[in-house]
Amino acid sequence: VDPKQSCSVQNIERVQALEAWLETTNTKLTQVNGQRKYGGPPEGWDGPTPAERCEVFISHIPRDTYEDLLIPLFSSVGPLWEFRLMMNFSGQNRGFAYAKYGTPAFATEAVLKLNGYMLEPKCYLCVRRSTEKRHLCIGNLPAATKQEDLKQVLRRLVDGVERVSLKTGPGIQGVSAVVAFSSHHTASMAKKDLVAEFKKRFSLEISIKWEPGENLSPFQTCSPPAPKILLQPCFVPCSQAVSHPSAPPQLQPAAPPVSPGFCRAVGEPVSPPHPHVRYAVPASHHPQQHMVCAPSPMMLLHKVCEANGFGQPFYELDYSLARPDGFVKFTYKVLIPGISRPFRGKVMVLPGPSVKVMLEEAQRAAAQQLLQKMFHNQQVA
Repeated sequence: VDPKQSCSVQNIERVQALEAWLETTNTKLTQVNGQRKYGGPPEGWDGPTPAERCEVFISHIPRDTYEDLLIPLFSSVGPLWEFRLMMNFSGQNRGFAYAKYGTPAFATEAVLKLNGYMLEPKCYLCVRRSTEKRHLCIGNLPAATKQEDLKQVLRRLVDGVERVSLKTGPGIQGVSAVVAFSSHHTASMAKKDLVAEFKKRFSLEISIKWEPGENLSPFQTCSPPAPKILLQPCFVPCSQAVSHPSAPPQLQPAAPPVSPGFCRAVGEPVSPPHPHVRYAVPASHHPQQHMVCAPSPMMLLHKVCEANGFGQPFYELDYSLARPDGFVKFTYKVLIPGISRPFRGKVMVLPGPSVKVMLEEAQRAAAQQLLQKMFHNQQVA
């Protein structure tokens, strides 16, 4: 079986269990734009309408786990007004979901009781207060735009528009508007649809983004990350890397070894670092000779710098923002004493159980990016 296909094959037993649960409990799920939704509200709801701080963000969900396990678990804390599981085209979930309660107290209890809950062996859920962004900034509007007219147009195009305020002044091209929505969901749907709608109906090329100040971290209820932290790489003995249960059995020969934790990190360098520098790779750490014992990216980067006489790399990580898809973005700067310019880029990781764990994950991802670029330059040269 092609491994690319096997990783997207559904667990038939889990799917059958979900179908049986839906039939037995008469639960209705609705597929909407890459997510499967329960409630909003469910039939017979007699509780309060959720206000702010009533939703929690759930990550580290196994890809073949579905609502038949998740909804009863989160309903054990209190009645669910809505539950949304993010899905991909293969029928697997995307590893994260949102649960909304009628009151902030139930959301707080869900974080306290279910964060770190072991859903299955060696799988612990991460539950945090959700960042429910409800304000969009629409730019490049005509100079003659009037507030009331824009509000009426928006209400015809999308749902949930509550308030509109216009912004003009230095640094603002044309007219910009800040639009408040009734919920994060309606704001998300509007963000997805409005650019195309304005182009089709009015031939206007508008810009749209989340209003600055709402890019808060979903894990901030535990402990906010420091704005900028300078780290030295943590070196993991090769013997420990071998014993890690999730270490990959085989590595691609054209790329440096991938750390077990790096599989969740994505992103590319902002600018290509030093394309004319050739890097010597220690023979004992060449990827083709390291099929079993895969060192961490930080260890391998340290060895590459050592072999070239560059000195030890230092990592500077800067928390950037939490994305609507659940990933948290960091920008990084890696300082290598023997190279005049620093390496800069960005990485995205899923929220972890602590700030320390996420910083380590981002550091591994940054080292991995640098190694990939070095090996690419080596092959091109």
